[in-house]
Amino acid sequence: MKRMLAMTAAAAILLTGCSEINSTIDKAQACLEAPKILTDLGAELTRLKDDPQAMNKALDDSAAKLNDLADKASNTTIKEATDNLAAELGKINVNSVNEAVDTVQKVSSETVTYLDELRKACT
Repeated sequence: MKRMLAMTAAAAILLTGCSEINSTIDKAQACLEAPKILTDLGAELTRLKDDPQAMNKALDDSAAKLNDLADKASNTTIKEATDNLAAELGKINVNSVNEAVDTVQKVSSETVTYLDELRKACT
């Protein structure tokens, strides 16, 4: 009976440990996912240039995806850079069609900086 309890406890510890491991992503996966999120965002912003409200939603959705990625990233450099970009995207608020052009430029600039940090972390 004691042996069965010990084996059950050991299995529970192992399963808990495995679920913790599975909730993080490795550096290679983060290095692939982050640029895809940003590529998708760039395409969305271009498509939504005449719709500030939809542009704000696209920015918020991308910030949420980046936050999720950062939360799962096992590499601290990638996590910090991704958190920072998500925070910057979350601060952007497009109020008019005229602001849309400035927003696209700001996001492009922030993305270039982030991708440079990501490239360094991924090599």
